[in-house]
Amino acid sequence: MEANNNTIHLWSKRSVAGALFLLAATLTACQSSKTGPDTEKKVNWAEIDTFFTPPPAYNNNPGPYASPLVFDNGDTVKSSAQWGVRRKEIRDKWHQLMGSWPELITDQELTITASEKKDGFVQHTVKFKWLPNEETQGYLLVPTSAKKSAPAVISVFYEPETAVGIGGKPYRDFALQLAKRGFVTLSLGTTAASKAHTFSLYYPSIDKPALQPLSALAYAAANAWHALSKRPEVNAAKIGIVGHSFGGKWAMFASCLFDRFACAVWSDPGIVFQNDRESINYWEPWYLGFHPKPWRKRGLITPENPAYGLYPELIKNGRNLHELHALMAPRPFLVSGGAEDPVERWHPLQHSIAVNRLLGFEKRVAMTNRPLHDPNAGSNEVIYRFFEIYLAKK
Repeated sequence: MEANNNTIHLWSKRSVAGALFLLAATLTACQSSKTGPDTEKKVNWAEIDTFFTPPPAYNNNPGPYASPLVFDNGDTVKSSAQWGVRRKEIRDKWHQLMGSWPELITDQELTITASEKKDGFVQHTVKFKWLPNEETQGYLLVPTSAKKSAPAVISVFYEPETAVGIGGKPYRDFALQLAKRGFVTLSLGTTAASKAHTFSLYYPSIDKPALQPLSALAYAAANAWHALSKRPEVNAAKIGIVGHSFGGKWAMFASCLFDRFACAVWSDPGIVFQNDRESINYWEPWYLGFHPKPWRKRGLITPENPAYGLYPELIKNGRNLHELHALMAPRPFLVSGGAEDPVERWHPLQHSIAVNRLLGFEKRVAMTNRPLHDPNAGSNEVIYRFFEIYLAKK
């Protein structure tokens, strides 16, 4: 569900000067699109620092969400060592609920099937196994300036073309824009499933999946990380992930469940459950509400059109996605929020801030906000700055 909006609107209304500064940074970036991590240009932390600070009304106000710093038996986490135990408890519980992953596919490389020289980078068409029984095709963009140990970002969406600038969807070309900035990028998507309106991944089959589809997507992204990490230009310690909307959900689950992603950006996925927003639709069978066909009619949950599968169980037991967010700590993440992730999302994000604080880290959780769902120039500029600081900074 995507509207058309190019307006720059950031949560930091408190500082008009800050918004103007960011707009100036955007224009500068457009004029110097080839700027990358190996140039003399320095990334200025002050350009995005404000987005790591909640507005006063939300600071230290976690809202109705249960603290992930409390064990299932009621004990409170009081040290980083205890957090390691609690973190495993959260992760194991979610895998138990969504289905345990097969062994990760760690011994493969990306196979290049075609290559095309572009302005400043080479675009390779690649394939690899992202499920034990399924191969996928995507695009690998390698800047001509990329040397050994370059930072990299995986971009995920309904299909791989959008993120490399094919198809004309504005402000969704994350892989292309990051490649212009010196990042190696890998663009992936569920092309066949999206055409079939089943959207997600179903392992081992759509008739009898062993995993909730969102967990299968996360597993596939983890396998993509392993394949990308073997590229000679890529620094395996500096691989991030980004996605918008459907891709935002995918990037969120992948980065939370697979801790080799160094950082992540989630663009307006709906970072917590909300039953009255049609696009925060985790109850659908291609996310966390899988059930055998015929599938429920697409749309909001109603008495006539209920949710099935795991999702109602999660709601009944008071579970929410802020538990998964906490698994990111101390890895940084940015919520590029729009209509589905307004400023009120700072409530659940307080829990990730609290976990990071326990571990001795600050400024690891950030959010921008725009009025509509679409990414725009301003929100994307913060995304690119975020990756430059956490992946490309030397």
